[in-house]
Amino acid sequence: MEPFGETDVLLPPPPEIPPNIDPIRVQEPEDVPEFTKKTSEPKRVPMARPGTGSKGQKISLLSNHFKVGITNATGHFFHYCVSIFYEDDRPLDGKGIGRKIIDKVHETYESELGKKDFAYDGEKSLFTVGALPRNKMEFTVVLDSVSPKSFGSKTNGSGSPGGNGSPNESDRKRLRRAPQSKTFKVEISFAAKIPVQAIASALRGQESENSQEALRVLDIILRQHASKQGCLLVRQSFFHDNQSNFTDLGGGVLGCRDGSTTTIVQPGPVIDFLIANQGVRDPFQVDWAKAKRTLKNLRIKVTPSNMEYRIIGLSESPCKEQMFSLKTRGQKDENESVDVTVYDYFVNYRHLELRYSADLPCVNVGKPKRPTYIPIELCMLVSLQRYTKALTVHQRSSLVEKSRQKPQEKIRILTDVMKSNNYGSDPMLRSCGVSIQANFTQVEGRVLSAPRLKLGNGEDLMPRNGRWNLNNKKFVEPTKIKNWVVVNFSARCDVRGLCRDLARVGEMKGISIDPPADVFEENPQFRRAPPPVRVEKMFEQMMPKLPHGPPHFILCLLPDRKNSDVYGPWKKKNLADFGIFNQCLAPMRVNDQYLNNLLLKINAKLGGLNSILSIEPARNIPVVSNNPTMIFGMDVSHGSPGHSDVPSIAAVVSSRHWPLISRYRASVRSQSSKVEMIDSLFKRGADDEDTGIVRELLLDFYSSSGQRKPSQIIIFRDGVSESQFNQVLNIELDQIIEACKFLDENWSPKFTVIIAQKNHHTKFFQAGSPDNVPPGTVIDKEVCHPHNFDFYMCAHAGMIGTTRPTHYHILFDEIGFSVDDLQELVHSLSYVSKEHHCHIHRVTPKVVKIAIRIVGSYDPTDPIYIIRSDSCFGSTPNQDRERIVGIGGIISRMVKLQTLNVGDDDDDDGTVGGGDVAMINVDCGNNDDNFSDHNNLF
Repeated sequence: MEPFGETDVLLPPPPEIPPNIDPIRVQEPEDVPEFTKKTSEPKRVPMARPGTGSKGQKISLLSNHFKVGITNATGHFFHYCVSIFYEDDRPLDGKGIGRKIIDKVHETYESELGKKDFAYDGEKSLFTVGALPRNKMEFTVVLDSVSPKSFGSKTNGSGSPGGNGSPNESDRKRLRRAPQSKTFKVEISFAAKIPVQAIASALRGQESENSQEALRVLDIILRQHASKQGCLLVRQSFFHDNQSNFTDLGGGVLGCRDGSTTTIVQPGPVIDFLIANQGVRDPFQVDWAKAKRTLKNLRIKVTPSNMEYRIIGLSESPCKEQMFSLKTRGQKDENESVDVTVYDYFVNYRHLELRYSADLPCVNVGKPKRPTYIPIELCMLVSLQRYTKALTVHQRSSLVEKSRQKPQEKIRILTDVMKSNNYGSDPMLRSCGVSIQANFTQVEGRVLSAPRLKLGNGEDLMPRNGRWNLNNKKFVEPTKIKNWVVVNFSARCDVRGLCRDLARVGEMKGISIDPPADVFEENPQFRRAPPPVRVEKMFEQMMPKLPHGPPHFILCLLPDRKNSDVYGPWKKKNLADFGIFNQCLAPMRVNDQYLNNLLLKINAKLGGLNSILSIEPARNIPVVSNNPTMIFGMDVSHGSPGHSDVPSIAAVVSSRHWPLISRYRASVRSQSSKVEMIDSLFKRGADDEDTGIVRELLLDFYSSSGQRKPSQIIIFRDGVSESQFNQVLNIELDQIIEACKFLDENWSPKFTVIIAQKNHHTKFFQAGSPDNVPPGTVIDKEVCHPHNFDFYMCAHAGMIGTTRPTHYHILFDEIGFSVDDLQELVHSLSYVSKEHHCHIHRVTPKVVKIAIRIVGSYDPTDPIYIIRSDSCFGSTPNQDRERIVGIGGIISRMVKLQTLNVGDDDDDDGTVGGGDVAMINVDCGNNDDNFSDHNNLF
């Protein structure tokens, strides 16, 4: 009998309808819930590639894409559902043990399984090449040396206190017994079959209904191969347990570099990790409440048994006071119970020396109601455990610095990784005829010419290698710095001299800088206080001397060169409570170049314009200059590790002052946690008014662009994966269209939707050169999608490490760009950075992180309010200024989180270079717009 699925079984034909019967269509009930109805196909799908570009100088490159070949495309993958139960028929409730159980099934019942190799995803799905002998098979296996790390147990087999705080019975005898074992039942049931041919078709660019499922099987095979090598699996990355790949980040955290980078817990004694993590000198200074949160769910090995467990918590009492009931045999061979402490048990019964555990909590590796306590000095953290807590500023900085790899080093590491993976040895890959080459893929790229920039006094400037020098150059629109003060947290600085030099360099840029209204020096007695206290005391010192209100601008001198602990609290206090523009710097080596770089940021934040593209005022931007064109940049930021339940922040920036493409306005909203799709682009309020983001941005474009409505809208969307492309096209784009129709139902602008992705692993290298690829490199062949419209662009000059390209996906193009025009537009937008004299790795509208970072620095549980007006918090009380305020702010009227019109990049070290990520200038200049006057303009 052939296995199910090998032959097609035809259903009997439907009965004939009598000639006197008129069939009636069944109507769908009106009260059927919306989510139960069959969803229709999306009305918009990603567009096909219209062709490839031709502009630019050709360049030969290598890519870390490795060719996949297939020699046997006639077979099928068979998909089976896996169910695992305990011996008493309870479903398996633990994680991580499934692979061991399936491996045991394969080892024990190899002949019954037809000697088939498995690809198992660790949960419910199992795949084979060819069918198993039967469609449903049941097995029973026994696992030896099973530890409670995955599912918990009543005893632990190591002689340590077991369930209910008691040790195992007959402790000495148990030491001589076989390791603990458990019995499991496994059911494997046929689910579907997938043609291997689907992989071959996908490699040729011919997608079928089985393509995604077949590629998923291939992904599971590769992940299983890495798992069997003992790798840590993090999404699509694999990390080997190789000490040479580890780098110390401080605080008991290691950076693990193995092709890509992640953070892991420092293996070794638990107490050593806690001391490093909390920055204390000895175990008796550890904050155990914090330690409990940090250690939860980490895996340990216990000496001397070498058994592995998962930590669930810590004991409430010290080891020498934590009691449990010890069962022993009496004189009449009857069980007796004696109450002993964990410390006494291990010292007197187990004869183990404990040097410092007596006064410390025990590690609990049992269950909440059946604790199993082990002295902490016997516990060792195992290697390759991800550290998922939020990194400190110093750890993040160290991780970035130590993860940098020059192109040739990156090539060497990737080559070694491919050799160590040894995919040719995998039996599943061999059985389905799949091979993976170990050579880098050769691709052809093109280097686009840099656009010409326009500076002050009408001067033109041609960037070289993605950079330009603004020394002795005037800004296009220099600002004026009035009503400003200096705050000094650094004791080693000539503040007055710094202000004179700043004014001198500013005059060369065209910036008029008045002398500071005051200089506030930190009281020396607070220099060792916690950073929030230092900031609070500084404001208490400032307030009495500023009777007319906060200054328009504050220059803050930080005590450290970088990564100052004062930085975060200072920014939050200025922006959240007072809405004051501020610029931080570390006055260690201040010279004219440093001050030039500093003024780039200050001018941009105060509404000035440093440089523009020459093609903007000349109206020579293809397509964009011909018709009023608006550019959106959209992104959503989610809670950091440990704060996953906080609201997400959606931010949208939009261009203004058409035909310029160098000025942008930002708007932000909070939304439900972990929701990626922006739900407030169009939002009908209680009074039938649109209170969404897009409306206010459209009105701002209209008022700033000579009363013109945009006839073309280009949308850059960040932070979405390929699985969410259809949602962007059919949810977010629909909201934007609805917002336009709400203003004017006869208005139908054309749209182009572009996704910009940086969260990928693609790298490009110059063949035979140690340098990064040149700025302006674009790749739209070989390693791009065979059907959809996408390309990679390395817009910036990688000065440090290896350049990471941005992957652009063009989902929708009603405007009708040619491939060359679109790629040149994206490239040109990379040069409109307001705060740097180098171009950036992403187009400016995509860098909406500015708004997200500002809002993200607040306490997410506190409401944020904004006062809307034409500028950002001046000092005159009769002017209605815009500012961001928190609950404690002094405000005259409050509007729910609606408009962000400030320009702060949260990157205020005063330095500029290839390693800096430029932030956009969110315009906050003299914008005398009153939105209420524009309600009916459209």
